[in-house]
Amino acid sequence: MKLLIAVLSFCCVSVGYAQQNVEFEKKNFPNDKEGYRIAVDEYKRGEELYHEGPLQYKNALKHLKKANAFNPDNAWLNYMIGDCIIETIHKAESIKYFERAYKLNPNVHHEVEYNLGKAHHVNEDWDQAVKWYKLYEERLLRDRSKKNQEKTNKKLQIYEKHIKECKIGKELMKKPIRVFIDNIGPVINTEYPEYGPVITADNSTMYFTSRRPGTIGSHERTQKDIDKDRKEERYYEDIYVTHRFGNGKWSKPKNLGDPINTKGHDATVAILPDGQHMIFYNAGASSLDGGLYEALLKGDEWSHPEKLDKHINSKYHESSAAYSLDKKTIYFVSSKPEDNLGGIDNFADESDDDHYTHDIFYCTWDEEKERWNEAVNIGPTINTKYNERGVFLHSDGKTLYFSSEGHNSMGGYDIFKSIHQEDGSWSEPENLGYPVNGPDHDIFFTLSADGRKGYYASEHSDGFGKQDIYEITFLGPEKDVINLSEDNLLASVLSPVSEKIVEPIVEVSASQTTILKGIVIDAVTEQPIEANIDLTDNTKNNKVATFTSNSKSGKFLVSLPSGKNYGIAVLADGYLFHSENFDIPKAQGYQEVYKEIRLKKVAVGESIILKNIFFDFDKATLRDESIPELARLISLLKEVPTMKIEISGHTDSRGTNEYNQRLSENRSKSVVNYLVKNGIAAKRLQYKGYGESKPIATNDTDDGRQQNRRTEFTILSK
Repeated sequence: MKLLIAVLSFCCVSVGYAQQNVEFEKKNFPNDKEGYRIAVDEYKRGEELYHEGPLQYKNALKHLKKANAFNPDNAWLNYMIGDCIIETIHKAESIKYFERAYKLNPNVHHEVEYNLGKAHHVNEDWDQAVKWYKLYEERLLRDRSKKNQEKTNKKLQIYEKHIKECKIGKELMKKPIRVFIDNIGPVINTEYPEYGPVITADNSTMYFTSRRPGTIGSHERTQKDIDKDRKEERYYEDIYVTHRFGNGKWSKPKNLGDPINTKGHDATVAILPDGQHMIFYNAGASSLDGGLYEALLKGDEWSHPEKLDKHINSKYHESSAAYSLDKKTIYFVSSKPEDNLGGIDNFADESDDDHYTHDIFYCTWDEEKERWNEAVNIGPTINTKYNERGVFLHSDGKTLYFSSEGHNSMGGYDIFKSIHQEDGSWSEPENLGYPVNGPDHDIFFTLSADGRKGYYASEHSDGFGKQDIYEITFLGPEKDVINLSEDNLLASVLSPVSEKIVEPIVEVSASQTTILKGIVIDAVTEQPIEANIDLTDNTKNNKVATFTSNSKSGKFLVSLPSGKNYGIAVLADGYLFHSENFDIPKAQGYQEVYKEIRLKKVAVGESIILKNIFFDFDKATLRDESIPELARLISLLKEVPTMKIEISGHTDSRGTNEYNQRLSENRSKSVVNYLVKNGIAAKRLQYKGYGESKPIATNDTDDGRQQNRRTEFTILSK
């Protein structure tokens, strides 16, 4: 009975509103024949472009609005204008046109209620969106028949999802997170699309994608475009780079050019923390045939791109990827149907019957076979039956950020994070919250190592173009209210006030990372050196990763997640290796450490401190954490088989002279014994203890005493 009443009411309302609809007919405009002729021409040209699809909406809108200025009471014209506007950054403006169309004729289009719900949804009018979505459901149920039952059920699923999104959005909006979201500015953003920002860990360099004039793949409008009044920008994607100045501003972007950018589409995907290794997407042009590629920065030139493994690239769509810290795991997004958790994409165009949802997969590196293993779906904790995109692994090595239409999304894609647990599982994804996420698409998020600055592309009505890059400043949890000063308290007696003082920026607890950056130079000439930097987990005695300093500048950047004891070894041909040790507690917050590393040539008289040699307390017993450092020394001695060295032990000033002398000598002897045991001839080795007699720092502080407790080797002959 309720359904019958609703149908009768709808029909009555429809007839009533239909009487107000004014068609483009001569009889309706008897007093302005010339205006009518011009308006009809604009109407027809706009409608023709409208039917060509979203790429022509911008051009169609120009004509449709001219026709609407002459006749604002045509339901179909208002509907087309609303449909064009909702694809722009001014989505909220579509509401008045959709509502006008519906008032003139509720049957103007079978999805008018849906589009009204969508327009209110993206405008964060949650209750109004739900109202119109429910009216859309009523239409679907009325129009359902056996012939279109499958299609209707698909649309009902979409409707139900949007209702859920509105409820989630309403709740998340009640408890916004503390952030500033700012357009990154006109130096980078233009009237054309900019998106896909990726940054180095120290937030000093950004790469992004743009479709602006000057791209390598851009081309002129054809005569057909001119005849059809097509004026859309037909610029292909290219990758640009910008650097941050000391004042926080960004430099004018530079097109990366050949060999990264081609005549096809080239788009940013990922940059490793050190900025020396890039993954990007190419749509197929020149010598490249489409898919995900990687390239290395050699000096200030990028190497020729190499296509990623066949287990990563497929005949389907791979849109983003991220390496683990050790580069032994790669996470990537693919729409391939094998092991896909979502199946056919219900949100895709109805003509795309073979369009599968995108899932996150990963491949691991096989050390023995030196190849990637087969791809594995990351699993249902992360992937949903909807699309997942924009995968990004933070510099802490364990926090995965990604965009998803599933989980508790408030509309379109929302950005989520999940943390890799010690047992190998992933934590339940957490929505980053409002206003980082909104009811529209929020995708391709990247975060600086300190956790304070995030970047993504978004469509805002106050932007410069269709898509702009925005900077997110995370303020962290609000601090307690600071007590008012005595003067303020006295003043409040006469004029009561409520004053709340909050720290503008507080520590972001998630950023448990140390950035080691600096420069490698020759100790004498001070010229930059291209060197390999081995990162070792001293506790597990295994190499975590290998990085390279830039061949032209000598600069390097290494990300060190908290909770480990790291050994850093810097190695270059013809030079003695340099080692550092970093013990980073699990609770250590973000910090940056700068090192100028001066490598010494292999020459008689040169000495090196072995900073990753460890002994048991007050003993001469070598600890297992020393093995990687000793292996490097063994490798050097084998590379120069005639070299003879002295191993020397040193202590701080605590304890008696006799005790320190004996301890230092026993420790240097332990090192020599280990070297002999591992194939180095004893005649090439000497050991000596110097006790506390050769300090290199003060013995009055803990740090100074730690520096004095050391093991060195000195070259006696080559």
